[in-house]
Amino acid sequence: MMRPSLYKRHRYPAEVISYAVWLYFRFPLSLRMVEEMLAVRGILVSYETVRQWSLKFGQEFANQIRRRLPVAGDKWHLDEVVIAIAGRKHWLWRAVDQNGVVLDVLVQSRRNTAAAKRLLRKLLKKQARAPRVMITDKLASYGAAKRKIMPGVEHRQHKGLNNRAENSHLPTRRRERIMRRFKSPGQAQRFLAAHDQIANLFRRPANTNAADHRRNRAQAFQTWAEVAGAAIAA
Repeated sequence: MMRPSLYKRHRYPAEVISYAVWLYFRFPLSLRMVEEMLAVRGILVSYETVRQWSLKFGQEFANQIRRRLPVAGDKWHLDEVVIAIAGRKHWLWRAVDQNGVVLDVLVQSRRNTAAAKRLLRKLLKKQARAPRVMITDKLASYGAAKRKIMPGVEHRQHKGLNNRAENSHLPTRRRERIMRRFKSPGQAQRFLAAHDQIANLFRRPANTNAADHRRNRAQAFQTWAEVAGAAIAA
């Protein structure tokens, strides 16, 4: 369970705070939407309060979820997509494994070899091991970075093989529309770092039957309750 001091001096209990944070990161909802969903349940908080809760607790919960998830697969799919922040072009770099689990994200202002190197170094630090295979599109920066950082790893470059990473950008696009674009690179990095790990916990693998899905979902809710230090709602 989370240390009790995490919620010290907060007016609302852990169950309310963790529920608001879960709603905001789990579904494509705006802060005002979360405010209304709480209000209909008799919980009167402002959208600014929800924002502050998300800033304080979102990454804390995501860090604990990362430590509890199974070891990532040995095949990494890497991809980058352009995002507009304050009228300027930035690049969102993302890595997922062969099961669709998001390994990490990195918002950068460049789409070059130095940016690719930063992503690979961050991945190696977080995963503590190199992959067996790295799959990317045909951007030359990936190959140059891999030769420097992970020279012994097999590298496959083919756009058709990288649908796994490309599809993982879709939830980000939905959140961009709801949030009316990200306000700064730092805000985008903080939000997506928490969002993707929480999404990993509740992800439904492909070809899962209904019984397995309900069982996995119940386990995910149990893990969330333990991470948030809150009781599961009856």
